[in-house]
Amino acid sequence: MALTLWIAAGGAFGATLRHFMNVLIGRIAGDSFPWHTMLINISGSFVMGLLISLMALRWNVSNEMRAFLTTGILGGYTTFSAFSLDFALLVERKTYYLAGAYALSSVVLSLVAIFAGMAFAKVFA
Repeated sequence: MALTLWIAAGGAFGATLRHFMNVLIGRIAGDSFPWHTMLINISGSFVMGLLISLMALRWNVSNEMRAFLTTGILGGYTTFSAFSLDFALLVERKTYYLAGAYALSSVVLSLVAIFAGMAFAKVFA
């Protein structure tokens, strides 16, 4: 139960941070292109790589702290960082075919799913 609370607290913080970054980037860059989403995904992926490496190589942190930082904060900030980590782990294992299949299928099927959800809502709403 304690682990779940750590994740929930981190998720609340990450989601709030994402909101503030959306507003800030929108004010700076405008809304003609989704800069806010792209920059959040890129920065979240960078921070995920940084944290995972530091926790593996330098820091001795508890499972609760790992979950708070990665699943919690970064999961609330951007789920793209989790996607990027999964892809990186497949590449590090030298399972390049699986990494490519994972990336391609995740992007394509997610895009298909969003349009399917939109179509479903139009038909049944």
